[in-house]
Amino acid sequence: MSSKAVVLLSGGLDSATVLAIAKEQDFECHALSFEYGQRHESEIGAAKAIANALGVAEHLIHTIDLSQWGGSALTDEIEVPKDGASDGIPVTYVPARNTIFLSHALGYAEAIGSRDIFIGVNAVDYSGYPDCRGEYIDAFQALANLATKAGVEGSPFTIHAPLLELSKVDIIKKGIDLGVDYSLTQSCYDPTNGKPCHACDACRLRDAAFAEVELLTRQDS
Repeated sequence: MSSKAVVLLSGGLDSATVLAIAKEQDFECHALSFEYGQRHESEIGAAKAIANALGVAEHLIHTIDLSQWGGSALTDEIEVPKDGASDGIPVTYVPARNTIFLSHALGYAEAIGSRDIFIGVNAVDYSGYPDCRGEYIDAFQALANLATKAGVEGSPFTIHAPLLELSKVDIIKKGIDLGVDYSLTQSCYDPTNGKPCHACDACRLRDAAFAEVELLTRQDS
C-alpha cells in the first residue's frame, strides 16, 4: 500500500511538477490548495485542473484570508512590478506565506497519518523569497518534528522540496518527462481574465524557460 503524502498545490508550474514527482515516487497524494485572499484566484481553477489531470486521492481547498493584513502585491492594493526583477525581496513576497501553508499541511498530514509533505520551493529562480531556501526547509522540518505528537513519539516528518536546486528549464523538462500538461498551470502574478500578463517576474521566468526548452528541443531533433 502506498504511503500518503500531502502536496501543496498552488496551480503553478512548480507545484504541478512536484505533484507529478510525488506520484512518480508512488505516494498516495493528498493535494492542499489555499484561497488566501489573493487578488487573482485563477490559480485555484488551475489547481483543480491539475489535481484532476494528474489524479489525487483528495484535493482540499482551504480558506485563510491573508489580505486582512496585506503587505504584498498579491494580497493588497500594491502594483505588481512589470519592469523586471529589482534588488532585494520583491513586493510580491507574501509575509510568512510558506510557513503558514506548511503549518496547515503539517496538521493535515498528521491527521491523515502522512509523514511526507511536498512543496515546490526553488532556490535558483526564487526571486529572493526567504521562505524558498534550503535552510528554511531544514528548519521547518526540525520544527515539525518538535511540534507534533507524531514527531516526538518517533514517527518523524519529511519535508520534500525536489525542485530546490533545479533551474526553471530543468523543472519544465522534468515535468514534461512525467506528462505534466503545463497549459493547465497558472504562474502569473497579475493575470487578466485568467490570461497571463507576460510582464511580471513570474511570467518573465516562465516564458524565458519555455523558450529555452523549445530551443533545446529543436536542437536535439
